[in-house]
Amino acid sequence: MVETFGNTKEICMQTLVKEEYPHILYLYEDAECYLKRALSFLKDSITAGEPVLLVENERNYQKLKAELSSCFSAEEMKLVNYANSISFYLSSGSYFPPAIESYFNEVAKPYIEENIRFRSWAHVEWSTINGSAHLVEQLERIIDQAVKQYSFSLVCAYERSRTSDELMEALLQTHPYIAKGDSVITSDTYRSNSEKNV
Repeated sequence: MVETFGNTKEICMQTLVKEEYPHILYLYEDAECYLKRALSFLKDSITAGEPVLLVENERNYQKLKAELSSCFSAEEMKLVNYANSISFYLSSGSYFPPAIESYFNEVAKPYIEENIRFRSWAHVEWSTINGSAHLVEQLERIIDQAVKQYSFSLVCAYERSRTSDELMEALLQTHPYIAKGDSVITSDTYRSNSEKNV
């Protein structure tokens, strides 16, 4: 499958997150680059004084937390709210989009109720999830709608080598933005829920 990433102008992710509430797809090839990108996103969030919901595995979380703790005070670190990715995606015992949506709503509830601008970074690891592409597409459409409804920024990180062509197609159709290097571009294949139903 040929990956179509759009022909539009690239914009810095940090700028986009400050100006809009984007839903961004981040496909990573290398674990070290992944951690650098996640760390940069978290640092930007803390520096901006915006809470960030981090959905991550325990191993990566500990590395990120150690690095952040060396840069920020204990008070500033309270802006990072961690959800274990296995618990987050498998809260019902299997990959079930309505249960994941419910879990997200519960975790994000304090921000939504108080109308607090927040950000989220969600690491999706397919080695631990036995979901099919249509289930992922279903969840990503739910999340895309939530980003618009609750006005928050979200980066969904997937490891490229574990992303099938079928899943890649679904991801490109459900994310309006795609991270490419330090920039973000628009997806030529993105279709919002309303466009999908036409």
